Amino acid sequence: MIPKIILGKGARATRRLIGYLYGPGSANEHIDPHLVASWNGFAPDPGRSPRRNPRDVEDQLAAQLDQPVKMLGDEAPTTTVWHCPVRAAPEDPILTDAQWADIARRIVAAAGIAPEGDEEACRWVAVRHADDHIHIAATLVRQDGRRPRRDHDIRAVQREARKIEADLGLRRLNPGDGTAAKRPTSKEHFKAKRQGQDTTTREILRMRVRRAVAAASTETELFALLNATGVNVRPKTGPSGDVLGYSVALPGDLNKHGEPVWFSGSTLAGDLSLPKIRQRLTDTAPEPATARPADPWHQATAATERIPDHLTRSSDHIAQGQLVVLGGALDLLPLTAPAAARTELERAAAAFERATRSRITADLDSTRVLRRSVQTILRTPTATGDGAGLAMLLDAALIAVAFARHWHRTRQHAQQEAAAQQTLVHLQTAYAQVAVPVLDGLARRTPGIQTRDRYARHLQQAVPEHAESILQDPAWDALAAVLAQAEATGHNAATVLDQALGQRTLDDARNPARALTWRIHRLGQRHTPGPRAQAAMARSTTRRPNALIHTTAGTPAVVQPPPQARRR
Repeated sequence: MIPKIILGKGARATRRLIGYLYGPGSANEHIDPHLVASWNGFAPDPGRSPRRNPRDVEDQLAAQLDQPVKMLGDEAPTTTVWHCPVRAAPEDPILTDAQWADIARRIVAAAGIAPEGDEEACRWVAVRHADDHIHIAATLVRQDGRRPRRDHDIRAVQREARKIEADLGLRRLNPGDGTAAKRPTSKEHFKAKRQGQDTTTREILRMRVRRAVAAASTETELFALLNATGVNVRPKTGPSGDVLGYSVALPGDLNKHGEPVWFSGSTLAGDLSLPKIRQRLTDTAPEPATARPADPWHQATAATERIPDHLTRSSDHIAQGQLVVLGGALDLLPLTAPAAARTELERAAAAFERATRSRITADLDSTRVLRRSVQTILRTPTATGDGAGLAMLLDAALIAVAFARHWHRTRQHAQQEAAAQQTLVHLQTAYAQVAVPVLDGLARRTPGIQTRDRYARHLQQAVPEHAESILQDPAWDALAAVLAQAEATGHNAATVLDQALGQRTLDDARNPARALTWRIHRLGQRHTPGPRAQAAMARSTTRRPNALIHTTAGTPAVVQPPPQARRR
């Protein structure tokens, strides 16, 4: 059950709202509008007055609601209307008028509009014009002339909605923490439907702005990227000429006056306001390069592989920063992916957007490498390669998102946990779409039987508990191929395999053969060490346990690492 509070002001705000509630709706969606409850139980009902002109009854109802406001004259508040639509979930049973009436009374009591038993409270009505929702309309002056005490009414109404769901056996929504992005309004949904679009303008703009923020290094570049993606940008300047904010609009998206519909960054999402974007650009500004640039796919994968460690060992502020930059990487990955996987990656990014925000302040200082490497991939078309880089990065991202889900669960971030879970579903589908063709291509270059037997013997010696499953896995041929490639460039195959095994335990990997394939593919493309270095690495390679990823019904779930791993 979703309640949403909307405030109105102006001399005719109440009359306009009543006219809308009893009108046909934006797309004739209002059916049989009528009162289900009111402040006194006998307010005039334009929907149930067959012998009178409905417009006259609407005028009468609005006048009665406004009476306490009019009594204050010039001392009346600017904001006079409190409007709260309350919508049930699609799978919920159709509630009766009596049930909706009880829901309305509980909502206005929780909000401080009309506390139970308070005869001098605000005047309000609840109008039903569809099976699945009601609209509560109230005026914000009590009948004794005082203002209602509605501090934190949004949170109070949400808490009451969770109780109503439990009491009536309705779909239970996850409690929020006030950090979710603003949802599109009903009018925006109906407008998108009329225009034949599956997504509202608000959602399209939020996605494009998030991508631009993830891709940009400066504020100037941010606005240039928005313009390049078909977004109109209108800076907001102060008297000094400094840019204080911005608004965005889609070309062709017009209001009834033929004017563009503008959205400020903060109304798209709290973290998309210009001050928040500026802070993020400053905190993640790239450091001066001190060495030859590495393969950006490898850098991005290595940085993503470090996220689980940050989520289990670092402070909450650092962990929150890692989630923010992971969300930025997921925003950009659809632009680098083959067409077959693009849709699922876009859905994964849209789902994970909710998991990137909480009330914990993000420390972005440790996120530069992942942010910079993904930007490099985006700006360098040749960096996309044959798909192996994307497959490697998605494999690491799956584990990072699974840890993110666990991190949110332990902090009781219910909405963020659910968002991470939904992200895993889309990422797994995208990973299969990307990885299978790459693995098939590698398998066609698998070495001869004698070489594979040599690799198999070392695998059986190095990791006997997993050797049989790896050798029986269809990805074994691809694994043997990347070992042969590493050997052909001067690496010692046994040493590279030991290094790959030492990076992270295979005990609960989703697919040990694939995990080893991506690790060795990356290790094999590094600079070939000299003989002494190879000998030293062979002597020092150890198997380091890490947090485990269990698979339940195809979805990884996080389990804390053993004590010895946590001590390390």
